[in-house]
Amino acid sequence: MKHNRNHNHTRSVGPPLVPVRFEFPHLTATTVCVAGTFNQWQPAAMTLQPIGGGHWLKDTVLAPGRYEYCLVVDGIWMSDPSATDSVPNPFSGRNSVLEVVRQAETAHLAEAENFPLKNVNQPKKQNL
Repeated sequence: MKHNRNHNHTRSVGPPLVPVRFEFPHLTATTVCVAGTFNQWQPAAMTLQPIGGGHWLKDTVLAPGRYEYCLVVDGIWMSDPSATDSVPNPFSGRNSVLEVVRQAETAHLAEAENFPLKNVNQPKKQNL
């Protein structure tokens, strides 16, 4: 096998991923999934885990953006009752809306990269 000496070891640069937690309480559910624009509406792609006491949880990461999603509880699609926003969907129901924003620290560092550097070693001009 030949070794390509022109390869690059750096990772591809994309939007920073943000931790997102989906939580849902349901005492009698046997499966809870999340389907949305972030996983091509495929419920099996994101299954919540039971953590006891009828609570379901899934931690994931998403790029900043606006996403629509539904919970799929035992095969029944429903909007997330804890979502703060929703929009009508083409099936006479509602999709929950999730706004993923960059974390404040990440945003602050990204903004700082755009500021010009000051040369602290440059002598100050004197008014004559």
